[in-house]
Amino acid sequence: MDIGTVNALPYEDFVNIFGNVVEKCPIITAAVWSRRPFANLAALEAAISDFIEALPDSGKEGILRCHPDLAGRDLQSGMLTKESREEQARAGLDALSSAEAWRITRLNEEYKRRFGFPFVVCARMNDKEEILKQLSERCVNEPAVEKARGIEEVKKICRLRLQGVVLTDAHNKL
Repeated sequence: MDIGTVNALPYEDFVNIFGNVVEKCPIITAAVWSRRPFANLAALEAAISDFIEALPDSGKEGILRCHPDLAGRDLQSGMLTKESREEQARAGLDALSSAEAWRITRLNEEYKRRFGFPFVVCARMNDKEEILKQLSERCVNEPAVEKARGIEEVKKICRLRLQGVVLTDAHNKL
């Protein structure tokens, strides 16, 4: 899909197509629709990023809370969004050993207890070993640092999801 096609999309189609580039936050793409026309994919991405950055801390935390636990019960029960399911599978999170599953569950619980939102990492850019390492390391960050890091990871996920919709040959084009 070229940028001209993106710019010509009616509101409902735009939100239906791009509504999950930020996990379970179609309100973001609904809000940036009015900023059309976008000069290119980078401009669309920048509009989404600018919208996120303009949010108060509570809005940013809300975005982070929309993300599922990695390798959590939503993955096991098939309740993930299509995008999250594919991303977690690509990282190997759907094929954890029992020891790995136990470890990620414990770390997810510790992380959420400390920060009040789930651990967010761009799974498409990591494998399960790196995700476990980052989850363990990031549990000790200061809350403000971790909130900012989580939002940066949301933006990476968004970029790759946008590329996946607009570009036909996008896998890991960050």
